[in-house]
Amino acid sequence: MEPIIERFLRYIAIDTQSDENSTTQPSTTKQFDLQRILLCELTEMGITATLDQYGYLMASIPANTEGDITPIGFIAHVDTSPDCSGKNINPQIITNYTGGDIILNKERNIVLSEKMFPELRNYLNQTLITTDGTTLLGADDKAGVAAIMHAANHIMKHPEIKHGEIKIAFTPDEEVGRGVEHFDVAKFGARYAYTIDGGEIGELEYENFNAATATLLIHGTNIHPGYAKNKMINAARIAMEIDSMLPKYERPESTDGYDGFYHLTGMTATVEEASMHYIIRDHDHDKFLVRKNNLTSIAESINDKYGPSTVEITITDSYYNMRKMVEPHIHIVEKAIQAMKDCNVTPLVRPIRGGTDGASLSFKGIPCPNIFAGGHNFHGRYEYLPVQSMMKAADVIVRIITLFAQGDKYQPIDIQQTNTHI
Repeated sequence: MEPIIERFLRYIAIDTQSDENSTTQPSTTKQFDLQRILLCELTEMGITATLDQYGYLMASIPANTEGDITPIGFIAHVDTSPDCSGKNINPQIITNYTGGDIILNKERNIVLSEKMFPELRNYLNQTLITTDGTTLLGADDKAGVAAIMHAANHIMKHPEIKHGEIKIAFTPDEEVGRGVEHFDVAKFGARYAYTIDGGEIGELEYENFNAATATLLIHGTNIHPGYAKNKMINAARIAMEIDSMLPKYERPESTDGYDGFYHLTGMTATVEEASMHYIIRDHDHDKFLVRKNNLTSIAESINDKYGPSTVEITITDSYYNMRKMVEPHIHIVEKAIQAMKDCNVTPLVRPIRGGTDGASLSFKGIPCPNIFAGGHNFHGRYEYLPVQSMMKAADVIVRIITLFAQGDKYQPIDIQQTNTHI
């Protein structure tokens, strides 16, 4: 396991946090720092690669066998979430984990609790990489980057493995929703692709939320409180009123599976003016439309109550459920399931309660399911990575490559029997 651990630790040492408030592409220039290292490593492997002005690194391994083999791609993102610091990451390596709590930071009493995170019990006797409790780890998605690089290196060192064209892409700004904004589909050249950006071992996802963002600007009227009767309109209280009008149990903390939600991600408020920012999510497109219309209707009702210019609402779609684009090419999901089974991994076919670059790429013409990279508790100080899971991700990538080289000689999988969620 040492080579893949060394890769992962090398990549997380570089701060690549993206910035949702930036208007540049990529949103932070420091993402180039990792991309340049990856470019050099790919070149040293003998793989042709390019890095463009927008921060997209693309590479291609030519086919080493004859026949009409479909070009396939593997994609991971290099940026880390703005939700938690990705600077000066100090990883801890726990070999032969024996169970129980893991002390991340004794001085600050930060503990990775087995009671709070019972999934830890699935990784007894394995090697875990954790944070020191002050930053995120960066397994989202540098575990995916490391798995792809490890698999590519293996392919290059073993020419006896027959394969078609293999395409690789490392993208910036996935965490701020702009991961494929300038992605050149024609240049990439893959007919199908897989993002290696999932969580626990076995995850395989080909459906995700439909997503939108909503911004509400609330205009109040500030009057001296001693003389405010029938005159003051308190924008801060109206903001509270709006949130109370949304269904109480349709929030992230009360939902799972295929449940959609409204999520208040930020709010600033004074008597004179308030702003509210929501994300809206639902797997079902019709329910997604209902959610957007509901929030619009609430804003209209507030304007009817307090005056026609009290609330301004803007709703912008972010991405859509890729299932519509992937299902006509369901064999790519079948191949991923077969690859996992061949690598002694139990497939866990689930809907993504989020989005990936693959969702947008699927609508750009590259059907693109999502495969596990191995990490847990992304975007925060309790993030950890079982190393064996990352290794299995690399194994699955290689096996998918060989299955595509075999064409339709493999036995198709009954997805309905494999996945009870669909």
